[in-house]
Amino acid sequence: MKVAILAGGVGSRLTEETVDKPKALVKIGDYPILWHIMMHYSHFGFNEFVIALGYKGECIIRWVQDYCESTGTKTVKDGSTAVVFHEKEHDWTICLVATGQKTNTGGRVKQLAPWLGDQTFMLTWCDGLSDVDISALLRFHSSHGRLATLTAVLPPPRFGFLVLDEDVVVRFSEKVPVTKNWINGAFFVLEPDVFNYIDGDETSWEIESLVQLSKEGQLMAYRHEGFWQCMDTIHERHVLEKLWRSGKAPWKTDK
Repeated sequence: MKVAILAGGVGSRLTEETVDKPKALVKIGDYPILWHIMMHYSHFGFNEFVIALGYKGECIIRWVQDYCESTGTKTVKDGSTAVVFHEKEHDWTICLVATGQKTNTGGRVKQLAPWLGDQTFMLTWCDGLSDVDISALLRFHSSHGRLATLTAVLPPPRFGFLVLDEDVVVRFSEKVPVTKNWINGAFFVLEPDVFNYIDGDETSWEIESLVQLSKEGQLMAYRHEGFWQCMDTIHERHVLEKLWRSGKAPWKTDK
C-alpha cells in the first residue's frame, strides 16, 4: 500500500522557517519533518511514498536526492512531472510529483492518482507528527467498508491552567486535554473512488471533498487518544524539537 504525502503548501504561519524552504524541510532535530513522517510509516512496513510538491518543490527534490545518495540510491525514473528515487537503507521508493504552486489540497491529491493506482492508499499532510498505530488504523478502515477514514485526535492545549480556590492559586496544572473535542488529524486511509469527490485543482480536500464524503456516509473516524502534534507555528516546532532532543519523542521509532 502506498503513502501519499502533501508537501506543497507555503507554510505561511511558519515564516521564520519557510522563507527559503518548504515546511516539509523544517527540521526536528537533524532531520526534516518529512523524514520523521516517512520513518513512522516505514516502521509499520510501508515504504512506498508519493509526495505532492508545490512551493519550493525543487528543494524537496534536492534533499531527497542528497539523502538517498548518502545511503545508496538509484534514480528509477526522471520525467517532466515526476522523479522517482529508491533509497537503500530503509528500502524506500520515493515518487516526487510536481502538482503546481497554487493547487489546492484536493487538487494535489487528485494529481497523484496516476502514481497511486487503483488500490487503497494512505494520505497525510507534511505538518504533523503522531504515534498513531498504522496497523490498527488499517484494520479499522477494512472493518467498515466505507471510502474514507480519517484519524480523529484530541488537540493539545497551548497552555497549562490554574486550579483556584476562590482567589487562591492551589496549584498549576500541566497541559492536558480537558475536553473531548475531536479534530481531523489527517493520517487518512482512502479507497480510489475518493478521486470522484475532487473536481479539479481548486478543490479543497477539507472543505469540499471530506464534507461531501461525510454527507454521503462515506467518511469514518478512527479515534486516536495518543500523541499528536501539528507544526503550524514556530512555537509548535519548538515543542516537537524539545521532545526529540529529550530522547522521549512519542513518534520515534526503533529504525
